[in-house]
Amino acid sequence: MSYKHVIPFLTLTYLFILTGCNPKTEKKPEEKPTVQIPTVQIPEPKVIAIDTVAFQNKLHALANGDTTGLWPNHLRSYPLAGHVLPYKRIVAFYGNLYSRKMGVLGEYPPMEMWERLNVEVKAWEKADPSTPVQPAIHYIAAVAQGIPMKDGQYCKRMPEFMIDSALTIAKMGNAIVFLDIQVALSNVRNEVPRLEKYLKMPNVNLGIDPEFSMQDGNIPGRKIGSMDASDVNFCSEYLAKLVKENNLGPKILIVHRFTQGMVKNYKNIKLHPEVQIVMNMDGWGEPTLKYSTYKRYIYEEPVQFTGFKLFYKNDLRKAPHRMLTPPELMKLKPQPIYIQYQ
Repeated sequence: MSYKHVIPFLTLTYLFILTGCNPKTEKKPEEKPTVQIPTVQIPEPKVIAIDTVAFQNKLHALANGDTTGLWPNHLRSYPLAGHVLPYKRIVAFYGNLYSRKMGVLGEYPPMEMWERLNVEVKAWEKADPSTPVQPAIHYIAAVAQGIPMKDGQYCKRMPEFMIDSALTIAKMGNAIVFLDIQVALSNVRNEVPRLEKYLKMPNVNLGIDPEFSMQDGNIPGRKIGSMDASDVNFCSEYLAKLVKENNLGPKILIVHRFTQGMVKNYKNIKLHPEVQIVMNMDGWGEPTLKYSTYKRYIYEEPVQFTGFKLFYKNDLRKAPHRMLTPPELMKLKPQPIYIQYQ
């Protein structure tokens, strides 16, 4: 929002001293007119304040009766106006348009994909009528590889026309967009700025995947990688800077996690009013394993908001061979506000 200062015109008041016409009277020198300059009060820029009471109430509702003191974890930061979370639950389809195996986003043609996504949106609306659903496209814009690229960093960056295609698909359903990066042997400081053109767009957000951050030089896929709080902080500070410079609403940063070592020094992660951070439970498996992972690495190490990932295929590999349902996830403490389907 731009602000205009209304400055009143300066008013000149001239005071003339009239003298008589008698030639015997010595003419007094003409006095200079006085100039009255009004005091100009320049208003301070208006800051739109959020309803902190409503914000706290919603977070208490998401805590779902937790009494440990871990949740709600909201006292460290309030967002700027225009934030999505926690008033909307994001339901996202994840994948890459080059691959039918990396997620549902690339597995089906756009129209069929939207039919399937709308089914999940309606299921969440039914499970939690108090929270509107915001559909999303979560597109992997930098994909870790098992072989080195020309720069030796094992990171294949998607061409702009493919990212543009993901944005076009998102427009079909009024969805927001997440661009996800798997840095491989690169790092967030090198990869995030490459997406600045898109991150300046109001509807585009960021996702980072520590699983494929090979800071020890290993080849992606052979072991689980990691990121430090400093990596998360770089991303959030970068996004906060874009928000300030481009007068945007708060950005959302998704951080994938399913092991203890994937995110190191979580207590050092800094919050900013311009960025909302979601720690997303990214592991696949049977319901009991997913519950345990969520509790150990998302619930017990609170940052800000939580997410939960569901796999259409991998979650069915072991008994009872089914995915968790929205009503079941609504029983979690805290309730996830970001849901991702792969």
